[in-house]
Amino acid sequence: MRFIRLAALSFIILFLVIFGLSLFIPSHIRLSKAINIKGSKDTVMSFVRNPANWQYWYPGLDSALPYYENGVQRGMIISNKDSSHPVYISIKKESADEVTADFQGRLTPVINTWKIIEHPTSDSLTLQWSMDFHLRWYPWEKFASLALEKSYAPRMEQGLTAIKKRVEN
Repeated sequence: MRFIRLAALSFIILFLVIFGLSLFIPSHIRLSKAINIKGSKDTVMSFVRNPANWQYWYPGLDSALPYYENGVQRGMIISNKDSSHPVYISIKKESADEVTADFQGRLTPVINTWKIIEHPTSDSLTLQWSMDFHLRWYPWEKFASLALEKSYAPRMEQGLTAIKKRVEN
């Protein structure tokens, strides 16, 4: 009986310590990468604004299926293994300089934003790609967020480099 009480008390204390540490990890995380491109704003935005072009530069979308909303292609289906909850990315908001898309999966959506920053004294412009992660209070989500930079940043850089090569050639 003593051993069971000690094990239960140890488990509760360990959980409280882990939970307490997770409270110091922010629940909103933004990853951002940018690249300078010599080209026109319209050419760069045509790659970002048109989901049919995503397969040419967005890592992992080379074999994705189109996602339609109201008969218009608004994104790409990344995984359709669970037909009731497909994993897809779709455009939610557009402006002249910015496109926002939601990456919908099993967890909370990840908001992707591509923004053009023009430099009047330069012959290039900057394309910035940011990903916003809104985490719940769960300790395992908070600790898993510590690896987001390592897993997403190389893919973001790969995508931006692919756009740069296509625009500049």
